Amino acid sequence: MKLQQLRYIVEVANNNLNVSATAESLYTSQPGISKQIRLLEDELGVQIFKRSGKHLSQVTPAGKEIIRISNEIMGKVESIKAVASQHTHPDRGSLNISTTHTQARYALPSVIQDFIKRYPNVSLNMHQGTPAQINEAVSKGTADFAIATEAMHYFSDMVMLPCYYWNRSILVTKEHELAKRYLSGEQITVEHLAQFPLVTYIFGFTGRSELDEAFNQAGKEPKIVFTATDADVIKTYVRMGIGVGVLASMAINEEQDSDLVAIDGSHLFKASTTQICFRKGTFLRTYMYDFIEGFAPHLNRNLVDLAVQAKNPRELERLFADIELPIK
Repeated sequence: MKLQQLRYIVEVANNNLNVSATAESLYTSQPGISKQIRLLEDELGVQIFKRSGKHLSQVTPAGKEIIRISNEIMGKVESIKAVASQHTHPDRGSLNISTTHTQARYALPSVIQDFIKRYPNVSLNMHQGTPAQINEAVSKGTADFAIATEAMHYFSDMVMLPCYYWNRSILVTKEHELAKRYLSGEQITVEHLAQFPLVTYIFGFTGRSELDEAFNQAGKEPKIVFTATDADVIKTYVRMGIGVGVLASMAINEEQDSDLVAIDGSHLFKASTTQICFRKGTFLRTYMYDFIEGFAPHLNRNLVDLAVQAKNPRELERLFADIELPIK
């Protein structure tokens, strides 16, 4: 059994059983990969993949377990390399972050600016996507950290560290009826919102579930006419009069959005928690600890290490029970 063979089966699974795509991503030949997979199956005495003609069609039950363990092994290999690099080049390396547009646009710029000043020899790469795509990037090892809010059940094999709370604002034009109600001192309710078309985030994205829950509790159905992953796009459509915007408060800039009226929605929607996640077993280099603390100052190295050692979600929850998270 060779590490190369384990890498091949992991990458084939990551590429949806497409051997050609796997060969291209690994800069090797398709016949070479197929041969090594056959040799590994012969050695183990089980099929890892079912075949339809010359094509791989399905992962076998045994194959799923073998690939899972192989993925863990490849993660350990990367950790060994990281340990070596930590001693030979402590201030050099790479850091890949997978996150949503809202985090990338509004929460991360100052953190990244400070990090680059401190670690100019670390290559920092950011990838934006949906929660499912973010999880996939970390699971495959193409991202070191995931920073996200929604769909955290995707991250069952991750260490999850709570960073801060955030809430939503209602955004309307100055001529809108809700703006007039708000400026006259009236408190805006879910019942008010239910009367108008809404422009907000795509379901399963950036705190959208809290909006849906608020409407469900009020026994109302939101009239969502337009959804997007980008807060700036949502603001554009609010300006066009398409609907009432419901978006992250951190995405609203007093100067740039002075032509709109922002109404605090914290009395309507539960706060969401943004978390930074990484794969269990990841060797964290010094600059990774520093990035985490730069993003969430309460997450010092000692606390992160304790979180890594937590045996279950309940133990992790107790660890953060007495920590008051900031609100953005």
